[in-house]
Amino acid sequence: MAQQPKGATRTRELRRRNRELSILNTIASALNRSVDLGEALRTTLAQVADLLDLRTGWVWLLDEETDESYLAAAQNLPPALARNPGRMAGWCYCLDTYRSGDLSGAANVNVVTCSRLKSLVDGTDGLRYHASIPLYAHEKRLGVMNLASPDWRELSPDDLRLLHTVGDLLSIAIERARLFARGAQLGAVEERNRLAREIHDTLAQGMAGVALRLEAADALLDANALPDADGAREAVREAVRTALALTRANLEEARRSVLDLRAAPLEGRTLAQALAALAREWSTRGGGPRISFTATGGSRPLPVRIEVGLYRITQEALANIFQHAVARHAEIRLVTTPAVVRCLIADDGQGFAPDTLPPGRFGLLGMRERAKLLGGSLRVASGPGQGARVEAIIPLEAS
Repeated sequence: MAQQPKGATRTRELRRRNRELSILNTIASALNRSVDLGEALRTTLAQVADLLDLRTGWVWLLDEETDESYLAAAQNLPPALARNPGRMAGWCYCLDTYRSGDLSGAANVNVVTCSRLKSLVDGTDGLRYHASIPLYAHEKRLGVMNLASPDWRELSPDDLRLLHTVGDLLSIAIERARLFARGAQLGAVEERNRLAREIHDTLAQGMAGVALRLEAADALLDANALPDADGAREAVREAVRTALALTRANLEEARRSVLDLRAAPLEGRTLAQALAALAREWSTRGGGPRISFTATGGSRPLPVRIEVGLYRITQEALANIFQHAVARHAEIRLVTTPAVVRCLIADDGQGFAPDTLPPGRFGLLGMRERAKLLGGSLRVASGPGQGARVEAIIPLEAS
């Protein structure tokens, strides 16, 4: 076999290095432009997959507080995994060897057999192996990026060096995004406390003064300070009492708002932990169903507004179940993927006709509005004697 000229070999090598440098520059530029963690992960996945002529990849990250792993980003998952989020949760060889520091596994840049795919036959697109790129910030473990292929060649020294560089770039971006998010969260807490103080110092105190004045007026009427002409006295009394009731209700709502602003129901907990606690709390109430809770991908951190919105939707759905469903059992199911979060609340009660709700029932309307404000939707399925299913579906990639 005739040897190729040295000049041709050098040309191919230069082209390969130029392509690698171009992709590294694209990754670095994209990571510098954004402090959004999801965008950084998606961009890096797409560029590295292109670099290695692949199309499928995903990124595991470790939660900073719990150290639990969650699927933070994915690209072109095969149907067997995309259609069953539960298969992308829990233990796998890759995460196990990464956590244990096994350099022959995922604690180093290596090609390994994917433990999630090897036992599957259909819907894998022929994928069996993936390259694992560990992500570290100094010695702190951040997670693993996996790039899958039907068959893998042995990684060359150039491949290893390049993938190490990609891992370093992505690790820096992850740490920067998390620092930015922590700063924003601290700012939000300070603003929330400022608003709480303002509500307390203005609205709440002002309404308390109104209530005192109305109570004084009611006392004057009782003391016969006003003449009773043509039933005017009773009419005034009724108007005052109505105003007093409304004022007290508004005052109580203002106080609840202050409490919500000072200490949100999820503070210090993930959405999954807060919903699990909610299920336990409602299960212990008398006269209602037992409530079960399951979560898939529940370790993934979510934007605060989405967590609070889904928590409130779940609260309202449970209140409806206890008031109207006459159910024996209810369930809350949370499924979180890189693209979407779904929260299902279902019961085995008497059901209802969603299109013919009686006047004054605003619970479903409020839940729909909350889901819409989060950029998502609310699905309701029910019928007389068929129980009810309420599912909030919120997209994440645009959040």
